[in-house]
Amino acid sequence: MNSKNSVFQDLYQALVTWAEDVNQHEITDIVEGVEQSKLYLKAAEELPEEKVKQFVDNLRFDLKEFITQNEAQAKHSLYLGLLNESFWQNMQSITDKSQVEWSELDDDFKHHGEYKSGDFIGFGLLECQNCKEKITYNHASDVADCFACGGGTFIRLPFSP
Repeated sequence: MNSKNSVFQDLYQALVTWAEDVNQHEITDIVEGVEQSKLYLKAAEELPEEKVKQFVDNLRFDLKEFITQNEAQAKHSLYLGLLNESFWQNMQSITDKSQVEWSELDDDFKHHGEYKSGDFIGFGLLECQNCKEKITYNHASDVADCFACGGGTFIRLPFSP
């Protein structure tokens, strides 16, 4: 029993130390942010309006060019695709799955439990009717052909709790 108390005391002390550290750093960060903002405002007051407008216009142009040049690359980026899927998978893991199933129930009735390639689906686990491969959809998207056999007909399986 005494060792349990010691463990709890150690955990409590670690939590207190962490909270104090966060409190100290956040206050320091806020003070530094306010001071930096004051410097920016003072510098902005000294700039002529024409220079500020020119700066904003140049920044808009640069951002638009950056987006245009990198949009196609980002759209086909394997890394960003995996990052996106990972995000949605984490969101699904913390979601109340029974609520998700209820929200998808109306869609299941419309499809009579059967989905085809090109249909739109929210969260769900689909099973290929051709090869029984299971495909998980972590976010709303179009149903794709089966990765294993190329089949295009699926049924939605219930989430496991």
